[in-house]
Amino acid sequence: MRFRTRLRVTFIVIIVLPLILTAAAFCGIGLYLTSAHQGFPVVRLDYTTMTENMREVAHATDDVFFTLKKQIEEDSSRLADIGYLEMVNSRISHKTTYILVRKEDSLYYAGNEEAAEAIFPELPGFQEQDRTEGSGIYYDELDKFVKQLDFYFPDGSKGSAFVVTKVNTLISRKLLVDMFVAIFLILIFTSIVLTRWIHKGVFNPINELNIAMRKIKEGNFDYVLETDAKGEIGDLYRNYEDMRLRLKETTEENRQSERQNRELVSNISHDLKTPITAIKGYVEGIMDGVAVTPEKMDKYIKTIYNKANDMERLINELTYYSGIDNNRIPYNFHRINVSDYFGDCVEEVGLDLEQRNIELNYSNLAKPDTMVIADPEQMKKVINNIISNSVKYMDKPHGVIDIRILDETDSVRIEIEDNGKGIAQKDLPKIFERFYRTDASRNSAQGGSGIGLSIVRKIIEDHGGYIWATGKEGEGTCIHFVLRKYIELQDDK
Repeated sequence: MRFRTRLRVTFIVIIVLPLILTAAAFCGIGLYLTSAHQGFPVVRLDYTTMTENMREVAHATDDVFFTLKKQIEEDSSRLADIGYLEMVNSRISHKTTYILVRKEDSLYYAGNEEAAEAIFPELPGFQEQDRTEGSGIYYDELDKFVKQLDFYFPDGSKGSAFVVTKVNTLISRKLLVDMFVAIFLILIFTSIVLTRWIHKGVFNPINELNIAMRKIKEGNFDYVLETDAKGEIGDLYRNYEDMRLRLKETTEENRQSERQNRELVSNISHDLKTPITAIKGYVEGIMDGVAVTPEKMDKYIKTIYNKANDMERLINELTYYSGIDNNRIPYNFHRINVSDYFGDCVEEVGLDLEQRNIELNYSNLAKPDTMVIADPEQMKKVINNIISNSVKYMDKPHGVIDIRILDETDSVRIEIEDNGKGIAQKDLPKIFERFYRTDASRNSAQGGSGIGLSIVRKIIEDHGGYIWATGKEGEGTCIHFVLRKYIELQDDK
């Protein structure tokens, strides 16, 4: 849930929930206070169970009640005087209170005749109930509170005087106290509910994120945060996971890069040490006069030259690797004719292979006008690196290298196959990785930086092609790479 929605829900809950619970509490307490009276047409109450408004009404009518009571005790015949009753009724300050006098079963006097018609049939009989002094009767359906005094008329007829009061509300002090306590408890309950909800939905996730960030600070990138939450919290968790995975990947790449750089330095140092040692040895031989004949001197100088070329090749590979690692290889793409270009390449490398006693076979099955978009210099490096790798691992007395150009509709496939010692099946997918070497030992015959084929793959991929290797250990290896053809679009006429 988003924070904005969470705030809206909190705002609504703060208002609505207390209102609902307060209304429920009010109804519950009201029903509790009036439950003893519901369903009965006549209910007897006293001052201990009456509501505060009824108590106030009772106090307001006590004067007239006790006036009539005192008169009955002194001379009850006075209550037969309508004038006296009018005078007493006029003294009542409470506007909803009036006197009603009954003689036998008939209405003798009513201070409010219209209101008396409704209550008169419900009034209890003469001395029908045992009432304590000051007690009264509350009529729930009529909202009337009645006090009764029985007496005898001068002619011996039974009479009853009633002080009738209209009760408008039933809100007592106890009800107010109960409602105050109920509202206080409702507010506490609402605050607890909202606090737990916010704590669970906001503070707990933030604490978990805080722990996770400390783990990141300590270099622990394996602390996983999983969540199905939506909104900002879910986004934070998912962003943390993305950051963690990226940092972990970057850290692993940096470690691998550092390891590869150390390996590169070690490889280059080893491979440079071998020709340098040879050069020093031959130079010392010349200085010591060992090369006494022109033929021997010529041999020493050629060997020094070849070793210097090996050193230059290693340095060039290192420079080129630096360009690959920083994506700074300069490309100069041209449309080149496949037959012409690869024919020239084969002719150029053929002379060197012939001196090494390696047979070179070339076949071109592509059409003469087949064109590709490529950088001639970089593509020449691809051919030279693959062939150089084949020569390096050639273990047969009569080496053979086959170069084949195959036409594949929208692309051209170039295969360079040798009959060298081959590569194990488990190593074939890895030979294009930087610094990967299939031979564990390093010697002067099979040195190398281990980045030649990774350079080849980078160049081919930058040309929009792809490369792979096949072969069998002990029989040889075949390197395949594919370049897309250049197809000139025809204008429709």
